Amino acid sequence: MSTDRPWNSGASPERRADALLSQMTLDEKAMQLSATIPIPLLGVEGLIEPQAAKLLGSGIGHVSAIGLFGHKSPGTIAHAVNSIQRFLVERTRLGIPAIFHNEALNGVLAPDFTVFPTAIGLAATWDPEAVEEMADLTRRQMRSVGLLQALSPVMDVARDARWGRVHETYGEDPYLVSALSVAFTKGLQGADLRDGVIATAKHFLGYAMTEGGQNMAATQATARELREVYARPFAAAIELAGLGSIMNSYSEVDGIPVGASKEILTGLLRDELGFEGTVVSDYQTVGMLHARQSVARDFAEAGALALTAGLDVELPAVVGYGSNLADQVRSGAVAEEVLDAAVRRVLRDKFALGLFDRPYVDEDPVVLTETAHQGGDLADRLAGESLTLLKNEGAVLPLSTGVRRIAIVGPHADEVGFAFPGYTYPVALGMLGAMMGGGDGAMAGLDALGGEVPPEAMAAAGAEFGPALAVGPEDYIRQRYNAISLAEAIRELAPDAEVTVVPGCGVLDSEPQDIDAAIAAAAVADVVIAAIGGRGGWFFGATTEGEGSDSADIELPRTQRALLDAVAATGTPVVGVLSTGRPMALTESLPSLSALVHAYYGGQQGTRAVAKALFGITNPGGKLPYSMPRHTGQVPLYAGQHNGSGYRRTASDMHKGYRDLPATPLFAFGHGLSYTSFAYSALTLSGTTVESGGSVEISVAVENTGTVSGDEVVQLYVSDTATGLARPAQELVGFRRITLAPAEVKTVTFSVRMDQLGYLGLDRSGFIIEPGPIDVLLGSASDDIRARGAFEVVGPTVRLGRARSFLSESRVG
Repeated sequence: MSTDRPWNSGASPERRADALLSQMTLDEKAMQLSATIPIPLLGVEGLIEPQAAKLLGSGIGHVSAIGLFGHKSPGTIAHAVNSIQRFLVERTRLGIPAIFHNEALNGVLAPDFTVFPTAIGLAATWDPEAVEEMADLTRRQMRSVGLLQALSPVMDVARDARWGRVHETYGEDPYLVSALSVAFTKGLQGADLRDGVIATAKHFLGYAMTEGGQNMAATQATARELREVYARPFAAAIELAGLGSIMNSYSEVDGIPVGASKEILTGLLRDELGFEGTVVSDYQTVGMLHARQSVARDFAEAGALALTAGLDVELPAVVGYGSNLADQVRSGAVAEEVLDAAVRRVLRDKFALGLFDRPYVDEDPVVLTETAHQGGDLADRLAGESLTLLKNEGAVLPLSTGVRRIAIVGPHADEVGFAFPGYTYPVALGMLGAMMGGGDGAMAGLDALGGEVPPEAMAAAGAEFGPALAVGPEDYIRQRYNAISLAEAIRELAPDAEVTVVPGCGVLDSEPQDIDAAIAAAAVADVVIAAIGGRGGWFFGATTEGEGSDSADIELPRTQRALLDAVAATGTPVVGVLSTGRPMALTESLPSLSALVHAYYGGQQGTRAVAKALFGITNPGGKLPYSMPRHTGQVPLYAGQHNGSGYRRTASDMHKGYRDLPATPLFAFGHGLSYTSFAYSALTLSGTTVESGGSVEISVAVENTGTVSGDEVVQLYVSDTATGLARPAQELVGFRRITLAPAEVKTVTFSVRMDQLGYLGLDRSGFIIEPGPIDVLLGSASDDIRARGAFEVVGPTVRLGRARSFLSESRVG
């Protein structure tokens, strides 16, 4: 790495990028917008030099998911990253290192790294500070092995329970999603990118609201809804956390695939939201423009469409970029200044990350393994905070540790794998193993591993995966993550109890069942714990959810419903533990359950957290991050439905609900019970009139009126009357999780700026706040409002532009 190159000076990342760009050939520029999968580069003895010369000879922008595409220990990942970087720095003309990106939805997606609850479980904590703490650890873990861009977090607002990827999101509400997205981004990127990891927000835009709830289908949202709801978390992270990267949606908006939409990727993202970072493609987006969506005649034209639209980097490997893109520039189909603008952003990122100054990482395997294993206590705390008590009839919970006979039934009774859904490494391992054996993975883009992998690399991959695949998935998780089943966790906490485990059925109706055995165990038990729910994955087949696994019916599978009915008929109280990452319709089964705890997918500490909550060692304090419908026919169902629509009807409305069931949710957004009780005072306002350019303070005192300590999430909603525009009947604008001892009182004060309440004006030219009445609602859930008030916005209508706030502030006294 020559020191006489002008880009090695101490100037700003932007100036260094300009200096380097001026020295690059067209082919070198095109390769900076391209990526490669690492498997073809690595043999048993290390880097395969001919392959490196072929794939990296003109440089490369990104190396894709080295943690996912392999079974490497942290030390081995670091060594492989260094070997590839060394080739790029020392053996290419300009010595430009690559950005190694990786998935990190709920921990680093690679062997041996701590697995936290999946994103929807994190959302159920309503604890942005803890999510930021998790992301900060993820930053340090990724940095330690040379991974400097995370393809996380998912900022999709998910309102359709049929969609299989709800578990990857922070739920249905744009404010909650914004708060957690900002927290994750801040934790991951840190105060200075030289010690940070670039966060990649996905999937821009409206990816979770599609035709029929189907993955990759056309987005069903108006231009207003796209901006007010689905763009909000991205805008918040851009403004409040300096978001560095965005990934496109696979879907189409208004007939144009987002990967080819200049209106979305440039007009909305850059011109309206002010995004200055880098746009990377979701895997195989460019190829899909030709092969799936048929908007380009060939891959080269697809590449030209994507770059012109504003898609900077093609992942995970070259299809339409690389030499195809260079040829498109030579032919005049793409202007070189468009190419240069994208390359400049990629180079700026590399300089900002300090890659040119520190291209290599330390390889001490002991230190790296210790770093990878950090966070076990945090994983336990997050899993515990996520637990949401939906029902507790007759205060059957918490159980006494002195209970004599416990029957544990249900498909999750004695398994560990269910707590590890898609975007955790154990599931990725199974997917990759099936691919190597000829299976059909559901994660888009992995077919790019095809015929380009040389025999030496395939042999290395086989040697790497072989020992891991020789171990069954349950044993693999137990050995690698120290995970235990719910039955084992309960035995640890109630060692004197007689614990009988009879699953009775599988997750799916097609799996083996023995309900009679479960009935026999339930009949002689003092309590039945029913471990029910779904199974997340990256495959079609034996899953209820995941990427490529959408459902037309969101009910709990039939055999699980039959199991609950049968054990409840014995007269023994039944405590349900629901593990799923999307809303399931439980209307038919709810009467069979005396109590119900929603556990989501809790990761490596999930079952321990559940057991502690069941026995009252901890007190559940999670709140639903989505509405739970009574029936599939209600979908999409969400708390922010507009006045006069959905279940938000007034007394004067002719529609009073469905003929066959209520229109309301079975469990509303924000719902979650506790083993204690909380009383709210009347709320106080800093004023009953607020200038349109001002702010208001809203306070409420909350008292623990029960006998045990507990957490409450104080939720602040408003209802706004906008001239000529239908607005949400209730709009979340703040929340605060607090812990209260018995008889303790705390006052929570929210400060809300009026520009946070802005909305797209009638002319759609920008966001405004106008004079008018605002109703204020404070409570424990969207349907459990404990205090009300109102104020009037006065003064002129204010056009906000980008200068608007996204999150309220709160303090506790």
